[in-house]
Amino acid sequence: MAQYQSKIIILGSGPAGYTAGIYAARAGLSPLLISGFQKGGQLTITTYIENFPGFPEPIAGTELMDRMLNQAQNLGVTVIDDQISEVDFSKRPFTLISEQNSYCADSVIIATGASARWLGLENETKFRGFGVSSCATCDGFFYRNKHVAVVGGGNTAAEEALYLANIAASVTLIHRRDTLRADKTMQERLFNHPKINIEWDSVVCDVLGNENPKSMTGLRIKNLKTDKFKELDVDGLFVAIGHTPNTSIFKSALNLDDDGYIITSPGSTKTSIDGIFAAGDVKDSRYRQAITAAGSGCQAFLEAERFLLQGI
Repeated sequence: MAQYQSKIIILGSGPAGYTAGIYAARAGLSPLLISGFQKGGQLTITTYIENFPGFPEPIAGTELMDRMLNQAQNLGVTVIDDQISEVDFSKRPFTLISEQNSYCADSVIIATGASARWLGLENETKFRGFGVSSCATCDGFFYRNKHVAVVGGGNTAAEEALYLANIAASVTLIHRRDTLRADKTMQERLFNHPKINIEWDSVVCDVLGNENPKSMTGLRIKNLKTDKFKELDVDGLFVAIGHTPNTSIFKSALNLDDDGYIITSPGSTKTSIDGIFAAGDVKDSRYRQAITAAGSGCQAFLEAERFLLQGI
């Protein structure tokens, strides 16, 4: 088993991880960045991004993450394609273990992100990025004056539907029950919006689309009470059934909230253990944007640097 040692190790290769790495490299700390199971994070499954500052033309999610990777490496970040399966934060240096390697660090920045929950349909995966999305803020612009659907019944789904209603021609909210979990104020706004229609007691059975050019053209849904099927002519599907933070290996090491997100001190990236910091979607269940993740990656490094300087 190969062994690596660094003053600072960053877990995760999305905007938060790369930003932390860029700052650490410029500070002369020779950081190690362990990419994780999805190199580049969730932006690699996003088609085009128009709301990341500095890009006057839309940029593909994969290209944006490649640019961040290249910038980090050019500045001296050592990027290792590996996935950590076990951690020991009980003493310093902290230890991280993968199937092939072990790592030691005086400080760790966790930027492992959160994964969107999907419906599990074959064509949902096929048309992901070609009509299927998990982020209205990211992709809603591309559906201006088009017809879209949102799946879910909580606050996230309600927020997505209301956001899209300001852009799209119509929004159909599909929910498997006959009541929503969203709070009452949000429900009232949904029910009173002229562009929003609700398909109660219904689930999505299939995503319909074309092969060339690849594009989604509609949905097949089933009413669970009547067992009747129905096709909806929609151009986009936004799956809003929640996210799962990638924190399973930290359950016994750090304080997590009821949904599994890492708990940090208010206004800080500090976790329950001195020297361990969290940035991006792994601690943020509210915003989940590339720009906020990048900002928290910067914040995490600045706090980690201060921690390391105090230890000298």
